[in-house]
Amino acid sequence: MSRIKVLYAEDEIFLGKIVKETLESRGFEVIMVTSGAAVMPAYQSARPDICVLDIMMPDRNGFEVAEGIRAVDGEVPIIFLTAKTQTEDLVRGFRTGANDYIRKPFSMEELIVRIENTLRLRRGPGGAGWMDGTTGSGAGGGVSEVIAIGNYVFHPYRQVLVGDGEERKLSYRENELLRQLWLGRERVIAREDILQAIWGNDSFLNSRNLDVYVTKLRGYLRGDERVEILTIKGIGYRFVLP
Repeated sequence: MSRIKVLYAEDEIFLGKIVKETLESRGFEVIMVTSGAAVMPAYQSARPDICVLDIMMPDRNGFEVAEGIRAVDGEVPIIFLTAKTQTEDLVRGFRTGANDYIRKPFSMEELIVRIENTLRLRRGPGGAGWMDGTTGSGAGGGVSEVIAIGNYVFHPYRQVLVGDGEERKLSYRENELLRQLWLGRERVIAREDILQAIWGNDSFLNSRNLDVYVTKLRGYLRGDERVEILTIKGIGYRFVLP
C-alpha cells in the first residue's frame, strides 16, 4: 500500500524539520518547501494526497497558495497552519478552499489525526468525496467538514461554531439543528421535518424544545446581522445567508 503523500509548506525551518521527520516516522511521505513561491512547482511535481500550508510565508502567503492550488485542483484536501485567530482570517481561509485549520502551537498527534480525519471525510463512505460546504453544492447538497456561515465557521463533525472571537462547542441537538438549517438554506423547512430528523417525533414537548434551540442558535449567530433564522408562522423556518 502506497504511503500518504503530504505537501508541507513551512518557513520556520526548525519547526518544519521536526514536523517532517515526525510525519515520516509515522509512515507519511513528506515533500517540504519553505516559501509560498515553491508550493505550486512542488505540487505539480508531486501531486500530493493532502497539502498542509502555513499561512504566513514569504513570497506568497497560504491564502494565495491555496487559491492557486484550487484553480487547478478542486479535490485535494488543504489544511492551514496558522497563528491567526481572527474569525475573518479563518473564513477567508475556508473561502479559498481549505478543508481544516490548526492553530499554532500544535501537537504532532493533533496534526496526524487532522490529516487522517480530513482524508477520511473527503473520501466518505465507499470512497466518495464530500461536497464543499462553501462553494457550489446548492441547497440540500452534502455537508463539508467546514462550512462558512457569514462571519462564522461551522464544523459539523466536530460540533464547533467559530465566531465572535471564540470557538463554541455545540450540543448534539444544537449541532444537528444548525446542520439541518444549512442543508435547507434559502428555502422554507417544515417544523415537522426538523422534529422528525432530530427528535424522532413531533410531539408538543419536542416542538417547544425546538423553539428553545432556535433561540439559542439565533443568539450564537447574532454577530452577523446578514445571517437570519426566520420563523414562517404555521410552517417552519427559513435560514437566510449572505
